[in-house]
Amino acid sequence: MGDEQNPFLPIANVGRIMKQILPPSAKVSKEAKETMQECVTEFISFVTSEASDKCRKGSRKTICGDDICWALGAVGLDNYAQAIIRYLHKYRVAALNQRKATTSSFEDKDEESDRSGEPSHQDDETTTPQ
Repeated sequence: MGDEQNPFLPIANVGRIMKQILPPSAKVSKEAKETMQECVTEFISFVTSEASDKCRKGSRKTICGDDICWALGAVGLDNYAQAIIRYLHKYRVAALNQRKATTSSFEDKDEESDRSGEPSHQDDETTTPQ
């Protein structure tokens, strides 16, 4: 099993997250980072396994955010599940607003082209010279 990949999150990322929580003067030992790295990996595996089982029973192949929230509740982490549900809702609203803004921006540009008298290239077909 020499080609097995390291299943852990990068230790630099784990250390950075830990330092964000601690007071600025706090130091984190390499051993503490490695221990947290193992814990985080185990946590992710545990929750993902629960979500995967749910998807498999529902004949689905893709785990979504709602499955993760369900899995957190299923393993007794209801407080985390509720926090993630709130985050997921905000994320989806922001993504929807971003898509609407992008779509609106393209529509505004098309309307400006129409008003300027220049042809809109929206329905142009690309042809190659023969």
